[in-house]
Amino acid sequence: MVGAKAVTSSSTSPRLAQQHSGVSSVILSPPFYQVSCCGPVSCTCCRHSRWPPLTESPCSRLFYILLHVGASAVCCLLLSRTVVERVWGKARGIQMPSGLCAHLFGHSHCPVLSGSGAVYRVCAGTATFHLLQAVLLVHLHSPTSLRAQLHNSFWVLKLLFLLGLCAVAFCIPDEHLFPVWHYIGICGGFTFILLQLVLITAFAHSWNKNWQTGAAQDCRWFLAVLLTTLGFYSMAGVAAVLLFRHYTHPAGCLLNKMLLSLHLCFCGLLSFLSIAPCIRLKQPRSGLLQASIISCYIMYLTFSALSSRPPESVILQGQNHTLCLPGLSKMEPEIPNASLAVLSAGIMYACVLFACNEASYLAEVFGPLWMVKVYSYEFQTPSLCFCCLESVEPEKGQRGGTARPADQDTSPALPAQAQQLSYSYSAFHFVFFLASLYVMVTLTNWFSYEGAELEKTFTMGSWATFWVKVASCWACVLLYLGLLLAPLCWSPTQEPQPPPIVRQHCCIISPDNKHPI
Repeated sequence: MVGAKAVTSSSTSPRLAQQHSGVSSVILSPPFYQVSCCGPVSCTCCRHSRWPPLTESPCSRLFYILLHVGASAVCCLLLSRTVVERVWGKARGIQMPSGLCAHLFGHSHCPVLSGSGAVYRVCAGTATFHLLQAVLLVHLHSPTSLRAQLHNSFWVLKLLFLLGLCAVAFCIPDEHLFPVWHYIGICGGFTFILLQLVLITAFAHSWNKNWQTGAAQDCRWFLAVLLTTLGFYSMAGVAAVLLFRHYTHPAGCLLNKMLLSLHLCFCGLLSFLSIAPCIRLKQPRSGLLQASIISCYIMYLTFSALSSRPPESVILQGQNHTLCLPGLSKMEPEIPNASLAVLSAGIMYACVLFACNEASYLAEVFGPLWMVKVYSYEFQTPSLCFCCLESVEPEKGQRGGTARPADQDTSPALPAQAQQLSYSYSAFHFVFFLASLYVMVTLTNWFSYEGAELEKTFTMGSWATFWVKVASCWACVLLYLGLLLAPLCWSPTQEPQPPPIVRQHCCIISPDNKHPI
């Protein structure tokens, strides 16, 4: 990925860089190389010499993703009743040693080191870790700033600090942690869901605008739009058929049938409005491609909701049967499907990582109001880069057409491109803060966190999780409807003007010299 920083070396430290023809290169001495992961040298110095070069920002982002994945995996292990019983041999969870508990709290009732309490404490540590960095890195615009080293360096120290925060969280008694942290987690989880909805609708609009621009100039782009649209509608149709087959039953599941029928009507309504003449009059590039993407996302949210609801029990042929879950059309006893649980969890976490990375990129491109500006952006040239998550949105060269102020500690010797961030460090950590809260409440069944177990989270489900996901699906429909209908209230003089194009990911085109950079 080509970033806004034209840096080809393994570090951007001014004390180690030498300028050659406008490109910064780095010469590392052995002492700095040996302690680079502990000191103020970027993480790219930790790579082996035979590995391909990796710029500083993607390397740092990868490290933070691995930290978040590791913390989420630890939460899953501590929430799993099977793991706790087999590893520690204790069915009621892991207890703190009585002597340590009496020394810390003055009584023998210690916090349990497993279950929902452990998930709350681990996520409290990770959320605090990212929130502190988000506050410290606010209004940072230069990768060569001293504050930028806090994001790109000191990896061992930051890992120890993260472990320390989690350890401190385990020392907080339940009665002091759960009442407040539970509501903070609920608010953060809902905020992250709204952020995901904004990103997926922005992704659909941007992809459609980009390829419709090419379809107006070349029939090959029109063919690409047609095939992609048919592909997304085919996936949505297949998903609807599978959901009706596996999550409904002739003897029951009325709620599932009504929900599936309603969501299919939503998909048809959004598709019709996307090509309605009154909509296309205000948005000429509105089309079925964006509606097909939203339809697929609606079907995913429907699958996630139906797989999260408790089963329904009825008496059929003198036997008690559990309905409304996969595998029951053959009148067999219900067995939780681990493959569906893994699929649901995998898609959910992929959406989490997409939101964390894309939101930080758009925040740097469009500024604080990126959630509004991203929808009004107009493209001049089409690009196949929209198949990559990192290149969904184009980048605006300067916010408001003016030069971005650099921090006072920015090195003036570096070229202009090297003094710009490829994504907002502060927004990156703030979204990871919200993601930690979202993972926490999702694993612990949102409002009913008492007695939560990993074996039941993605298989048996709860009504609280079910209605949260149904509400998120309806919110997605309302957001997309608002984006389609809002321009009808604008006058022609209020239509936004497209900003200048500067692409920073694949196939970047400079408006000055017309060649890739």
